[in-house]
Amino acid sequence: MTLTLAAAEKILADNFAPWVLDLGLAVESVEGQEAVLRLPWSDRLAREGGGLSGQALMAAADTATVIAVATARGGFVPMTTVQQSISFQRAVVGADVLVRARLTKAGKRMAFADITMTAEGTEETAAHATAVYALLG
Repeated sequence: MTLTLAAAEKILADNFAPWVLDLGLAVESVEGQEAVLRLPWSDRLAREGGGLSGQALMAAADTATVIAVATARGGFVPMTTVQQSISFQRAVVGADVLVRARLTKAGKRMAFADITMTAEGTEETAAHATAVYALLG
């Protein structure tokens, strides 16, 4: 079963804490075992010095992975983050971030993801994350 953009947006709206929804994430694309979300620039998410905060990027990576798992499964299933690691490579200032979560392995009980974050308009990686999820349903 293929997950539509509308279904992915509904999963986003229905399954995340209000503060995550306050990030303004939007689903850009879903296909196969991959999801791309847009984290819109906001001064509210900037840290001292004007760069987008690491906390916002970590939350966006985590959220994009949930949507990637749902894409691979054809819909939302209960899951929980087991591990997430991130490397910040360059600051994002005044630009939206495209968050691409790609599952590298999707089993019955575990999913592994590679997440790349780039400032819109550039191919240079701003942050790179990996995540492991336990699938509960």
